[in-house]
Amino acid sequence: MQALRENPAAVSTDPPISAHLNRRIDRDFVTRWKSNWDERFIMFGKTPGPNAVRLDGNDYLSLSGHPAIVQAQVDSLRTGNQAVIQSAVFMNDDTPTRRFERDLAAFLGKTDGHLCQSGYCANVGLLQAVADPRTPVYVDTMAHTSLWEGVRASGATGYAFRHNDPEHLERMVKRQGAGLVIIDSVYSTTGAMAPLTAMVSVAERHNCMILVDESHSLATHGPQGAGLCAELELTHRVHFITASLAKGFAGRAGFFTVPKEMKLYVMGESFPNIFSSALLPHEVAALQATLEVVKTSDDARARLRRHTRQMRSALMEQGYPVFNGSQQIIALEAGSETDTIALRDALEAHDVHGALFCAPATSRNRALVRLTLQAGLTDAEIEHVVATTRALAPKLKPWDWPIARRAKMTKED
Repeated sequence: MQALRENPAAVSTDPPISAHLNRRIDRDFVTRWKSNWDERFIMFGKTPGPNAVRLDGNDYLSLSGHPAIVQAQVDSLRTGNQAVIQSAVFMNDDTPTRRFERDLAAFLGKTDGHLCQSGYCANVGLLQAVADPRTPVYVDTMAHTSLWEGVRASGATGYAFRHNDPEHLERMVKRQGAGLVIIDSVYSTTGAMAPLTAMVSVAERHNCMILVDESHSLATHGPQGAGLCAELELTHRVHFITASLAKGFAGRAGFFTVPKEMKLYVMGESFPNIFSSALLPHEVAALQATLEVVKTSDDARARLRRHTRQMRSALMEQGYPVFNGSQQIIALEAGSETDTIALRDALEAHDVHGALFCAPATSRNRALVRLTLQAGLTDAEIEHVVATTRALAPKLKPWDWPIARRAKMTKED
């Protein structure tokens, strides 16, 4: 923004923004732009070339371009000329959208659900409908931002409990009373798995409802990819399951389950779903086809687990502090934005592309490069990434990163 202001060649036809907004931009953006980012937007790295190893996406089972999914989209586009673009609240039970909602809910072991425009809309819309100012809501500190925004939209008070700490959760519930517990099954920045059984037990002991976001375990965990709740046989003890379908389902949508008797209530209370148009028919057709592909993708899930074990083991042996997670998402937490940019650039110089995360996606001074593994990676690509991180370790000194120093101090205490 500041760079544009200082560019004499830039001619604006927009009216001037307020002085207050200008001060906010200077305070919240320009300082980072100049001091931390060297006047380059932090998310923009090197454009991946033909030899790049892409670890910056979320298509865990490598389903993009699957012929059955593509064909379902093509067929829908060729024959689906009766579609009306409208809010999903107008769709009755005899529509492809409602059939998919029931099929996906049944796959997850639930009676009904709701298809949304994104995982963000799913979380905000569900929480707006099931919580209110009289509902204490207990949220893991590492829970996705959409869950926190859902709490805010509901008007409820959110109480943060320490990450993956059921004992701390229990102490908070004892103080504040029965309400709603919110956790992710697998956390999106570190790949940490929730102690799901312990969390559900705490909720049950204190008459709390519990919401589990399975965005990063749907399709990758559980029988036929039905998720971590199904894997641990907890589905019948969990009140609500939400998920982004832009991860293991490689689509553009979100989903949440609700008891069948609540379906119409939620449709009338969830603003993101009332006031947004429904997914288009070819998108729904693709998701329906994807569900069937996911069910038969045990080999892909096995490859993903194998890649995860190999990569995590290699990084730990090389001195990278990746001990906070265990799943297919691997966080290289360099700490400061400047150091994380240097890490990203070093990896990209070797054609290894991860995704840079910083505030507000992480805490300040806990920026990281996230490496996301996929089933479709070849052995040669895995070996290239391992060789790259090994070659960079003496220069990057990951054993001296703040997260490694904190872990060492904690261990010594």
